Amino acid sequence: MASCLGVGGSLFGASVQRNRASLVRERERSCSSIGKGNGRLKSEGEEKKIKLRNDVPEKLEPFWDDGYGTMTLKDYFAAAKEFTRHPDGGPPRWFCPVASGYPLKGSPILLFLPGADGTGCGLIMHHQALGKAFEVRCLHIPVQDRTPFEGLVKLVEETIRSEHASSPNKPIYLVGDSFGGCLALAVASSNPEIDLVLILTNPATSFGRSQLQPLLPLLGAMPDALHETVLYLLSFVVGEPLKIATVNVDRKLPPMQQLEKMSLNLTSLLPYLSELVSIIPKDTFLWKLKLLESAAAYANSRLHAVKAEVLVLASGKDNMVPSRDEAQRLQRLLPNCRVRYFNENGHALLLEDGIGLMTVIKCTNKYRRSRKHDIVSDYLPPSVGEYNYAFTQVTGLFHFLAGSTMFSTLGDGTIVRGLSGVPNEGPVLLVGYHNLLGIELAPLVERFIREKNVVVRGIAHPELFLGKLDSESPETSMVDWMKVFGAVPVTANNLYKLLSEKAHVLLYPGGAREALHYKGEEYKLFWPNQQEFVRMAARFGATIVPFGAVGEDDMAQLVLDYNDFMKIPVLNDSLREVNENSAKVRDVDSGEVASQVLFIPLLFPKIPGRLYYLFGKPIVTKGREEFLKDKKNANDLYNHVKSEVELSLAYLIKKRKEDPYRSLIDRTVYRAIYSSQHEVPTFDP
Repeated sequence: MASCLGVGGSLFGASVQRNRASLVRERERSCSSIGKGNGRLKSEGEEKKIKLRNDVPEKLEPFWDDGYGTMTLKDYFAAAKEFTRHPDGGPPRWFCPVASGYPLKGSPILLFLPGADGTGCGLIMHHQALGKAFEVRCLHIPVQDRTPFEGLVKLVEETIRSEHASSPNKPIYLVGDSFGGCLALAVASSNPEIDLVLILTNPATSFGRSQLQPLLPLLGAMPDALHETVLYLLSFVVGEPLKIATVNVDRKLPPMQQLEKMSLNLTSLLPYLSELVSIIPKDTFLWKLKLLESAAAYANSRLHAVKAEVLVLASGKDNMVPSRDEAQRLQRLLPNCRVRYFNENGHALLLEDGIGLMTVIKCTNKYRRSRKHDIVSDYLPPSVGEYNYAFTQVTGLFHFLAGSTMFSTLGDGTIVRGLSGVPNEGPVLLVGYHNLLGIELAPLVERFIREKNVVVRGIAHPELFLGKLDSESPETSMVDWMKVFGAVPVTANNLYKLLSEKAHVLLYPGGAREALHYKGEEYKLFWPNQQEFVRMAARFGATIVPFGAVGEDDMAQLVLDYNDFMKIPVLNDSLREVNENSAKVRDVDSGEVASQVLFIPLLFPKIPGRLYYLFGKPIVTKGREEFLKDKKNANDLYNHVKSEVELSLAYLIKKRKEDPYRSLIDRTVYRAIYSSQHEVPTFDP
């Protein structure tokens, strides 16, 4: 068992044996709550659940190391093989992956329920990331164990009841992979009073409709000599080869180098596939098939009793079971169920590229440390893997086209390039103009993280958080990435919480009215009549930084706006219905900004120009709380901030004419001559 608890090279060969004693000691140190022999966690009365060190952090910093790409399918096979090197007949038991380390204080527990392999190593690519925010436990079912499904249900039930008794206000996460999905549903059906969050990856509740079902009766009669061949062939069906081969491929490499690395990975995987026979002998294989049948029948008969929060992750290329159809069925039957589809992945979803389980949990707002999710206090900043993926795979092309350049203003009024004029310490309230469709957001967020190691918490329209865009969304959407990078619904309570935590908060008083403006309204502010944020900022001594961003008119031409759409029959009725049912942010007393109709404008792209940002001189409110309690004083400051934003816009519109690299063509030539990584020059401020 020690091998699966190791990190990196310690999973392989002789190094496992050399490190066995130290790994076991580390396991006992970091997972002291594991019962010896009984396969369950000790109760609170027996021993404290986790012996946390005094230096365990209370929060994560941006760019924390999630470990994605450091583990591959080869590590899974090495760990699983080590489990079977000293086979025993049971009982099933829990283990703590050493790679998970120590979680944040107050973290909930996460129990991994494995697939039919039973090793418990199927989460190996996610141990490090999950270990930052969860107390991770993995269930191991020894290869010779013959515990019936009801016995496994009882084992998990004992564990969650013990955990619930010791921490009744914390949720308990059950991550069920394939067969483990049946186990998680069965446990949830019998324990509706416990706060459970189920994450099911390609659950085997659809095993009765498996594409391989016609072949299963033949497997029991096959000669022993064919068993290895059958398992070898099945290994090609379980996972999507290309997704498995690209797990540790750096997307920043040139295409040919990526292809070479992927080809090498595929070739090196072939010898490992033959080791399946040592992990799953023939008698165990036949037992697992019977166990799968009973698990699916048991779980399906009790779906009506499942009240837990459920997230189903379904693969589009699952050749073992019809996961996509099953996800839709479960969503219809379960009262609190959401689905995420991974169209290019196979059955072994957690061992393939393109799926960071911690990221998915964050995208769907499933991470919480108490009974109710708090979008502010439960927030986890982006990891280095999330940062790299978001700003290369998701918005990388846009960053290249936009060529963003940023200026800020020092305390003495000097304008400098970069963000040195923006305070490093919060609370800071960034107040500015919202470009068409919010095209200025991604470069702004990326630059603050890269240059200042600061996550800007954007205040966004609540419609983005209602889950209306989730129904058929594959993998992760742009809205999901907004959540990962700190966006929260616009409410006074959320602004209060963020400022109290000394965050850098991004606020657009014009909101959707500016981001979805009409023709001829470029760079026009639509702010509320009353000062909304000044007193709140003063209450926490926040520094207000007004800013302007221009460039939308250099990126696209607005062809059809809301007024044009409302002249089109049928379409106008649909738009009217959408807006009648949408969340309302402001009342009519707020002025024209209250007319925040939601629609998708029709744009005609241009040869891209450039995005320009100017952050104005910081306005300090600390020590002015009493002064700003006066309504007139607060209103004067509000108007001053608004005028500073307008001045920033006017400054950028004028100065960008002096930029020799305003055009994408000029910037591309510059990068070709110098370096693609070198920041392209711009006008002198």
